[in-house]
Amino acid sequence: MKKIKLLCFAILLVSQLGFSQKKKIAVVTFYANKMVGFDELGIGSELLLKEVLNLRDDPNFNLTPLLEQYHSNFFNTYSKELPFDLLPENEVLDNPSYQAFEPKFDLSKFQARDYLMYNKYKYIYEGLGGQANEVAVAKLFADKADGVLFVNIDFALEKGFGIGGTATVKMRATTRMALYNKSGAKVFAFSESERSKKTSVMVGGIPVMSPEKILPMCESALTELMGDLSKRIAKITKKSEMKL
Repeated sequence: MKKIKLLCFAILLVSQLGFSQKKKIAVVTFYANKMVGFDELGIGSELLLKEVLNLRDDPNFNLTPLLEQYHSNFFNTYSKELPFDLLPENEVLDNPSYQAFEPKFDLSKFQARDYLMYNKYKYIYEGLGGQANEVAVAKLFADKADGVLFVNIDFALEKGFGIGGTATVKMRATTRMALYNKSGAKVFAFSESERSKKTSVMVGGIPVMSPEKILPMCESALTELMGDLSKRIAKITKKSEMKL
């Protein structure tokens, strides 16, 4: 009788351990958008668009350190607040099927200049009209993960204070995270953002778009965004495991 009780206890313990294991998630894209947005300024001039494109192509507009910092914080800090575990990056990036994967809405040579990818990640579009990618990449990792996560950051100019010749602008940093289960169905998608403390000025109604002015604002905005992002992520995603 004692042996039977011990056996039952052992089976129960193994069962509970099995149920307590966290789900596994594969991060399948991680990038920064180099096209600085300006919709919130209410300015739609060709001159401003040209300035934004010139900034994107300027080698001094180097977002790599910012992307690396965000990546480090995401995997070393923010991931600990998620109700699931992340697959090691090498299991994703070195996966032959991932390397051979050709997403729909893949980037043309021109569009590729808009995005800065981290390491060997692919640009994989998700969101409105992106179901083909969401389903395909989820199935690609269905034998290893319970879902796939898309992560990106972007930057956009907004009005600061003042009017006319004294007007200033600020930068807003935004991160989007979107999780899909192994069937490609959306579990959650959310964006979090913060404005920079640093500002720049407008000259003739157009923001000064030099890397020396814009980069510090991007860095300031990202610093503000990362300030309490762990708490925000934990609050938003705490029930997501039940949907996987």
